[in-house]
Amino acid sequence: MTDNVQHTVPKGTGTIVGSGAARESRMMGVGQYRPERVVMNSEIIGKIDSSDEWIRERSGIVSRHFAAADESVIDMAEKASRAALEHAGIAPEQVGFVLVATVTHPYQTPAAAPELAARLGSTAPAVDISAACAGYCYGVTMASDMVKGGSADYVLVVGVEKLSDFTDPYDRGSAFIFGDGAGACVIGPSDTPGIGPTVWGSDGTQRDAITQRQAWTDLRGSWQESQQDKDLWPAIGMQGQTVFRWAVWGMAPVAQQAIDKAGITADDLDAFIPHQANIRIIDAMVKQLKLPADIPVARDIVTTANTSAASVPIATARMLAEKEIPSGGLALQIGFGAGLVYAAQVVVLP
Repeated sequence: MTDNVQHTVPKGTGTIVGSGAARESRMMGVGQYRPERVVMNSEIIGKIDSSDEWIRERSGIVSRHFAAADESVIDMAEKASRAALEHAGIAPEQVGFVLVATVTHPYQTPAAAPELAARLGSTAPAVDISAACAGYCYGVTMASDMVKGGSADYVLVVGVEKLSDFTDPYDRGSAFIFGDGAGACVIGPSDTPGIGPTVWGSDGTQRDAITQRQAWTDLRGSWQESQQDKDLWPAIGMQGQTVFRWAVWGMAPVAQQAIDKAGITADDLDAFIPHQANIRIIDAMVKQLKLPADIPVARDIVTTANTSAASVPIATARMLAEKEIPSGGLALQIGFGAGLVYAAQVVVLP
């Protein structure tokens, strides 16, 4: 495949293979929310003895958004959800299921999803997904299957993180990586295929590559100390080189499988929307997939940093709003992260 190959179909009018279900599913609307506060690298570097240049070269990150102290995961999810529902033209009472992908809702129980549903005026069944940076793509698959199976007509899928609450500002390997935000989509029924087969999986043998530093049970009897001792607070840590190698060499084949299973080629794509983990990972995947030189690629990490489960929907909503990618076009999306877990699929953009 070369850059000068002609597209097999006009851009923005691509099709993908169907599932053979009685009805198909599609993405009907998207929305995103980025907190007001913008945090430049200059605010990060003092505690990690680093520089703006070092962070940019290592990750591509220039800035990120941090939620306000009193701004919760549910607050951010609500704003992104209302935008997605409006875009889809769906009322909250029409939502048949709510899926919230997050690893930073600070309560083990209850989950964030039921409270979000209540905020929206819905009594739909609701549950959280703990699949880290792949959570949104997991949710899209689960929602698609619900719609095709008939257990719900419309499913709200949200990816939301307040990673600033779980970041050690003194950890040189991770303090600069994370940001806060929310993205959402509405999945509904379709006469034609709108969500391609998902390629997903996990590798639990590498659970230490990205992990919460301490289990909550490790803090029993030390509640007061945990508020004062940063070594006890369960921040998220990461083995940077391990994750980088896994993402670069392991995720491009997964993305290629998603393209193949959708029954298309890379030249049919209108967008590539990968998880925003690292600009070098994104660029390496583009090269390995031999994507056309003119394809729009999400590089929102420059201004959002890594927002985990929120990164793919935030980028999707922005690119559509700015008309960087066409409504009705084909997008390859992939999420990958702690677990280790991953999921990729080709979708028809709303």
